[in-house]
Amino acid sequence: MSLIDTKDNHNIRLNLYKHLESILSCFNMTKLKTNNLNGSTNISKDQKGSGRQELRKLLNSEPTLFFPQVEDGYDDDDNSTTISKDESGRRNSTASVPSTRYHYYNMSPAPSSGAASPAYYFSPWNQPVSPFSKSPWIQQQFLPPLESLQDNPEYGFGNGLIGSLVREEGHVYSLATAGDLLYTGSDSKNIRVWKNLQDFAGFKSNSGLVKAIVVFSDKIFTGHQDGKIRVWKLSGYRKNNYKRVGSLPTTKDYLKSSMNPKNYVEVRRHRNVPWIKHYDAVSCMGVDVVGGFLYSGSWDKTFKVWRISDSKCMESIAAHDDAVNSVVVGFDGLVFTGSADGTVKAWRRELVGRNTKHVLVETLLAQENAVTSLAANGKAGVVYAGSSDGLVNFWVREKHFVAHGGVLRGHKMAVLCLAAAGDLVFSGSADKSICVWRREAGGVHACISVLTGHSGPVKCLAVEEDAEYEEENINGDDRRWILYSGSLDKSVMLWRVNNNAPPIK
Repeated sequence: MSLIDTKDNHNIRLNLYKHLESILSCFNMTKLKTNNLNGSTNISKDQKGSGRQELRKLLNSEPTLFFPQVEDGYDDDDNSTTISKDESGRRNSTASVPSTRYHYYNMSPAPSSGAASPAYYFSPWNQPVSPFSKSPWIQQQFLPPLESLQDNPEYGFGNGLIGSLVREEGHVYSLATAGDLLYTGSDSKNIRVWKNLQDFAGFKSNSGLVKAIVVFSDKIFTGHQDGKIRVWKLSGYRKNNYKRVGSLPTTKDYLKSSMNPKNYVEVRRHRNVPWIKHYDAVSCMGVDVVGGFLYSGSWDKTFKVWRISDSKCMESIAAHDDAVNSVVVGFDGLVFTGSADGTVKAWRRELVGRNTKHVLVETLLAQENAVTSLAANGKAGVVYAGSSDGLVNFWVREKHFVAHGGVLRGHKMAVLCLAAAGDLVFSGSADKSICVWRREAGGVHACISVLTGHSGPVKCLAVEEDAEYEEENINGDDRRWILYSGSLDKSVMLWRVNNNAPPIK
């Protein structure tokens, strides 16, 4: 900063000091009682000095209140999507972030986790005329310095919030990861693609809110509120341009099926529809990578099996008495479905006569509370089921089938989503929190972290291994995961979780 700039700031501060002093003096005069018969007021020197001291404290306590300082590397004209410091503090006032200094891209200090400072209200990010306010996507990232994680025993394992993507356009209902890309779906009908926390691409469907996203090979499948399944691919000539390449069922198959009265099934009184199409919201999807099948569950009480190679509907199974909320491809050829009717069912594809069909193997759970989500760990042979009572039941592989392993109790409200990876399982809830459980010897699960930061119910989860940490890690047993959580607060948060973090006592 030059000498001229210093003098100018000094003169501005001096003029503002005098102006505020006069205002404060007038304010104090109106509050003093009159002690003369003519109504005049006497102000002592002590009272004047007291006013100056209070004003000096006000100016010195928050210098950025009247003189916002520009950090190194920050450009006011840069139309980037990075949230301001005060904005991030307000949006994530309850986030589980360590008290040590966190850093943004420009290496400026992180905001406090408490209420926003007065400077927040003067921030250009909050002005309706600001160009930043016009962008529906705002990106924010916290990068903890390595030394802070090593020195802080609470965060010595690197657990906690590392970034957030704040959506202004709709509630987040679905997530999917593929390589270095993150796909997010919302009730705005948009599917956004993120790369390295940056807005990479996006595509929009007119098929209602996006309730499910799965990725298989070079195709992206999206399930929608209106019962449609859309298929998308990267355009050949542009790396970040996606185009719709079809739908399930295909138009040809749907028209062909519609011509035969035998292909119609009664879904409601006096309403018949072709069996190959969902007539209600597609709530969930799963992929059998080995067999090349896509499974779709719907509020129409069925789940359908699609052959990905030719987009043909192979089966439609009337699986439950109420909406199918979750379907996952498990292990040993099993497929699991969970429903609002309170049941969890296991299915297996078997040869029946000349045809191969999915048959019911066993009903694993039957209760009054709705089953809201499922997750399976194929390598470990464990399947988890979350329900509206806040509990997570799980079953473990045995010699011939599976057996009930126990119940995880960590939420006060409904469990809305689950994700499993390695020895960990993550449960997101309507109570706005995420519990992280580690499976230990004997099938016992220990809660190693509770992630809080969302201001709305946690609706969807996706997890992937931290590839950079895996390459740098000498000890092969030490693994670290990146968890993505989507919420009805219109945001997606990113968390770092270490596999060897100690259990919560």
